[in-house]
Amino acid sequence: MKPLAPLALVIFLGPSTALAEEGVCKIVDLDFFPQQLANAAAMKAPSQIVAWVEDTGGVYVDTVFITAQTGTYGLGNRPGRADFNSGPRWPYGRRITTFPVWAHRHGLQFDQVVFQNDDEDNLSHPFNESSREVRFCRPVMPTEPIWDAGTCASAVFTDKGELSASQKSFYPPRNDIVRGTPDHPSVDMFAMLNPFDAVSQPTPPNDMPAEITWIAPETLPDGNYVLWVEVSREFDHNTTYSEAARPSPGGIPWFEYGAAFRGQPSVVYRVPFTITKNVRNVSHTLDYNGYGDPDGVDGNVRPPDSTITTGIAGSGAERFAIRMDGSTPYRVRVQAFTETDFVKPGAPDDLDVTDIATTEAMVRFKAPGDDDYVGKVRRYEVRYVAGKNLGDANFETGIEIKPDIVIEDGGSNVAFPIKGLLNGTTYTVGVRAYDDCLNKGAISYHTFTTPDRLSGEVDWCFVATAAYGTTMANDVEMLRRFRDMFLQTTVIGELAVEAYYTFGPVIAGVVGESELLRATARAVLDPVVSTVKVLRF
Repeated sequence: MKPLAPLALVIFLGPSTALAEEGVCKIVDLDFFPQQLANAAAMKAPSQIVAWVEDTGGVYVDTVFITAQTGTYGLGNRPGRADFNSGPRWPYGRRITTFPVWAHRHGLQFDQVVFQNDDEDNLSHPFNESSREVRFCRPVMPTEPIWDAGTCASAVFTDKGELSASQKSFYPPRNDIVRGTPDHPSVDMFAMLNPFDAVSQPTPPNDMPAEITWIAPETLPDGNYVLWVEVSREFDHNTTYSEAARPSPGGIPWFEYGAAFRGQPSVVYRVPFTITKNVRNVSHTLDYNGYGDPDGVDGNVRPPDSTITTGIAGSGAERFAIRMDGSTPYRVRVQAFTETDFVKPGAPDDLDVTDIATTEAMVRFKAPGDDDYVGKVRRYEVRYVAGKNLGDANFETGIEIKPDIVIEDGGSNVAFPIKGLLNGTTYTVGVRAYDDCLNKGAISYHTFTTPDRLSGEVDWCFVATAAYGTTMANDVEMLRRFRDMFLQTTVIGELAVEAYYTFGPVIAGVVGESELLRATARAVLDPVVSTVKVLRF
């Protein structure tokens, strides 16, 4: 087995079809080194990356890798206008400038996802069209403390949208939703429409080498091909693509939330390579090939020019760092070779779940090896279910998560979190390993139960936010203004506010997780809202 770069994020991708020869496979390794951009906003928006293969005539062959933000969580096809501002774990706005070259090369179209009430200009949406969100946070203003927190301040509810009957997108919808009561029935179609989730993986961390492995389909003949890599990054501004040149949208509700993100466009790298049986072929590229449409309208590659930044690590043409292969410098390297591997990886050893909280827990195990317990595996498959009914016969039906796991030698300690759990619920998690040639190891399982809810803080405007699903709902905003401009100007009102902040978090924590209780809370608040609406303040 060939050694892998130390501390590299190793991502294994491959087709579900059987191999042409048992234990023999054609492997294409791609490696690069994403650089950090020394910009406070950009540090919260790591590079988004997609890689695909074409033949020498420019005919699309396959997507070999796509970052999960687009491939799994629908960054390019979600409700809201494309020029909406952005921010930490921002939930809305279809980012059609993410991979415009790839989007126009893969040859597929999808129904566009739109808000259920068709109001694409608004960040705030009705409570009866918003369900619990486990991936994204609510929109926030840069002045709010939680802008730098990295986690959501409290339970979040978003409108997952619906499929448009007339509008199309070149990007897949998100693939991670289990439809709830407020969601549109077409949400059930999202996952079925998304063919890229199988090659979708977490975004490689900045300032760490990344190696991606693709197992070529058995039907792919030996010969010459081209591997393309497209890289985009929010908040990568320069003189040409500045905040002034591409500002926040104006004249819309909640325009002050988030920040202008539309900096420099995506850049693309092009690497010709050859697949030959029993021969290792290595190809490199040092320079980017061009850049995508700044508005995401077409898939043309613009040739390199002075509008793209050079000389600044992490920006423009230097989103990937220069590395050395002997005496050859490169930003992207491709290695194609044949691998023989008849030995399956071992099972994860000593699988356990620790640090169990009401909404998340830490999974730990000893890493198996590529060949039983020797060497390094290529990747792990992690799935879980609520309950105890997860086993080898139904493992593929569990909810799959794709945690950031640094691949280490067999026997090393591995740990990663599972988030978005419910309190007082029993779960079973299963983990198995894959090797170079798609050999699957045995699955290890562990069952655990999250504790019942503990009292604690949630976001301000606790009960109203829990009842209406978002701090930005119009009625919540009205109640907030009533609190700030009327209640807190009187002694009795101030005492009422203090009592509300003392007991509100506990109540809201329960209300926010039950649609029945949310509806009840809204019914209680409706008379108050009606009264506030007629007041002048």
